[in-house]
Amino acid sequence: MLRVGAMTPDAGPVDPGHAAESEWLPRWGLTPVGDPVTTASSTLTPVRTRDGAPAMLKLSHSEEETRGAALLDAWDGHGAVRVLRRQGDAVLIERAEDPHALVTLVETGDDDAATRILCRTADTLHAASDAVMITDARLRPVPLEQWFRDLFAHEDDSDLQRRGATIARRLLGEQREVRVLHGDLHHGNVLHFGDRGWLAIDPKGLVGDRAFDFCNLLCNPSHEVALRPGRLEQQFRVVTDAASLDAKRLAEWLVAWCALSSTWFAIDGADALAESAARIGERAMTLVP
Repeated sequence: MLRVGAMTPDAGPVDPGHAAESEWLPRWGLTPVGDPVTTASSTLTPVRTRDGAPAMLKLSHSEEETRGAALLDAWDGHGAVRVLRRQGDAVLIERAEDPHALVTLVETGDDDAATRILCRTADTLHAASDAVMITDARLRPVPLEQWFRDLFAHEDDSDLQRRGATIARRLLGEQREVRVLHGDLHHGNVLHFGDRGWLAIDPKGLVGDRAFDFCNLLCNPSHEVALRPGRLEQQFRVVTDAASLDAKRLAEWLVAWCALSSTWFAIDGADALAESAARIGERAMTLVP
């Protein structure tokens, strides 16, 4: 499973060759405009369609990515990138010309604005939750209880993991405003598409308490940024206001998320990221009233 929690890749690229994407280019009338990028979870090729529109051809290498493509299709452009074609493990989606727009906002001093954009995007996605499930009854989003299983298996590894697992169990047993969730909302997964505005890409396809979907954005666009003095506290206030969330519940979900994220990084051998995720979680504990 692809580990999420920061925009830093968790594994080196995998290069199985490019025969698979080459098959789809003529089938869908696509012209590549850049080299394919292959990761452990997918292969991405920037292309143009027959009418010259920018698009991205994505070939999934994991069940998680295939599930995410199905969710994008079900969202039908409501807060998310529009799916142009989909068949099997192949999906063709709209492509943003500037994939770093939100990161640039942060770097130029508009951190609050970037956070509000992420919150509005999450709200739009969540508002379509019921319609998504009706549109595609075959869609099987992963329950948050399942998403947290690695944390529960490693809860004795550290004080943060024990605290996070205890909090997670309680929150999972009393979930509110259950929605279909993106599962990996951050500054690299919400892009600007001109007249279409800000749209999400690369969902994980979860279902659970909507507050969970706002945690990862607080850990991004990088752990280094998230750990700047006062930054977590300020963006936490922005999120609670913009998303109308209870501060105590959001803080507790954030602790649980950081414990899970740190666990995933540790499993993958990314010790530095595991440590920085844990530091964010420890900072998040101070936000719990």
